[in-house]
Amino acid sequence: MKLLFDLFPVILFFGTYKLAQAFPDVSAALAERWLGALVADGAVPAAQAPILLATALAIAASLAQVGWLLARRRKVDPMLWISVAVIVVFGGATIWLHDETFIKWKPSILYWLFGAILVAGRVLARRNFVRSLLGKQLELPDPVWERLLWVWAAFFAAMGALNLYVAFNFPTDTWVSFKLFGLMGITLAFTLAMGVWLARHMKEAPDA
Repeated sequence: MKLLFDLFPVILFFGTYKLAQAFPDVSAALAERWLGALVADGAVPAAQAPILLATALAIAASLAQVGWLLARRRKVDPMLWISVAVIVVFGGATIWLHDETFIKWKPSILYWLFGAILVAGRVLARRNFVRSLLGKQLELPDPVWERLLWVWAAFFAAMGALNLYVAFNFPTDTWVSFKLFGLMGITLAFTLAMGVWLARHMKEAPDA
């Protein structure tokens, strides 16, 4: 359930974009009606209606997630706060300037922020945030925790670069599909690989 909750804005973005592409006249009319006042020059180009509608609904979904958690008096994960801030800024710029460049940068900025937080925490604060997050569930030797942090930081850096490569070397339609299936698929595969790698070291943990 948590995975679906986390992926909800991305799934909604994908579904809205594909649906809007399938019904261009309807999507153009809806974008003009709902987003016309939010666009800098007051007009929504019909060709950009799908990406603008998808972006607007992804922003709304992200804000709704935070609102739902706060209404139920649950803790809002710091990563969710960061994600909401990034999509509001870059998604808002996409709508205001009706320029899809900004929303294409959003995943990369988010990945690089996560990587930068890991590196800054280790270098400046002398803290391993991966260990802080997973230390209660796993017992690992200190060197393994250290390697795990730097591997995740490198992974976030690579994912940010990969997103930009696809975003600006392939059609927007391809990027929208890659954003959901490609980035998420690679992340899940990487997480599983890390689990297999960590399993080899967990027997060494009692003296760590």
